[in-house]
Amino acid sequence: MRVAHAPSQLERQPRAVAIGTFDGVHRGHLAVIRAAIDTGLAATAITFDPHPRVALGNRVEMISTLERRLELLAEAGVEATLVVSFTPELQQLEPEEFCERYLLGIGAEAVAAGADFRFGRRRRGDLELLEQRGLRVLPVDVVEGVSSTGIRAALAAGDVATAATLLGRPYEVDGVVVRGDQRGGTLGYPTANIALDASLIWPGDGVYAGFALDHRAAVSVGTNPHYGGTERRVEPFLLDFAGDLYGTRLVIQLWQRLRDQAVFASEEELVAQIGRDVEATRAAMRPV
Repeated sequence: MRVAHAPSQLERQPRAVAIGTFDGVHRGHLAVIRAAIDTGLAATAITFDPHPRVALGNRVEMISTLERRLELLAEAGVEATLVVSFTPELQQLEPEEFCERYLLGIGAEAVAAGADFRFGRRRRGDLELLEQRGLRVLPVDVVEGVSSTGIRAALAAGDVATAATLLGRPYEVDGVVVRGDQRGGTLGYPTANIALDASLIWPGDGVYAGFALDHRAAVSVGTNPHYGGTERRVEPFLLDFAGDLYGTRLVIQLWQRLRDQAVFASEEELVAQIGRDVEATRAAMRPV
């Protein structure tokens, strides 16, 4: 998939454009993307970074990094994505100018977006305005009950099963492996310490069964209270894996919440529980 950061970086050609922030690329987003793909025109996505609400000064816990969002759009069949910087200048752009520059300027003939999509200065632009500018608006049925807000609520509660149902795939944690306390290796279960983007939502604290690098993974999320930790971390133990992961970007699927984090009476009890977590991880089923 081609990724552009300005309309001039995309060849002008007949396109069907799906517009949205697409945080998480969930089932509702995929319906919009499929509408564009089904036209047979060059399927193109326009997404915004940062999230428009963040640019307006609000706190938004993102479901996926921009890097992962682009990968998911490519996996969905998008041929090109235009990442539009959501700046104060963009906010003040008249909707007619946005249409001319970002849609007609890249050859858009059809546009797919949610019915409540608004754009341009004072959010004056809507689907009707797009039609007035000669673009074919593609109808997209609402996927009942699916929203980024609902996914965030499920994740905050540690309910990765519900999050997977709304996403249409397992929820993922995405980050680079950095050095941690290196305590897991002394216990026989070496874990990778993941540096998460500060803008991402964290799943609720606990131990999860998951998957990464073609290996099942027992994943600890939280402060590691047995050792009196205060810093929240995501630490996966990849089953049957040997190798150095430092500096590696991991996309970790969380399949099932196994238990709360806990303080144990002894290190031996902790190690025994980790062993049970590993066996539960081996038996866990991918949610979707």
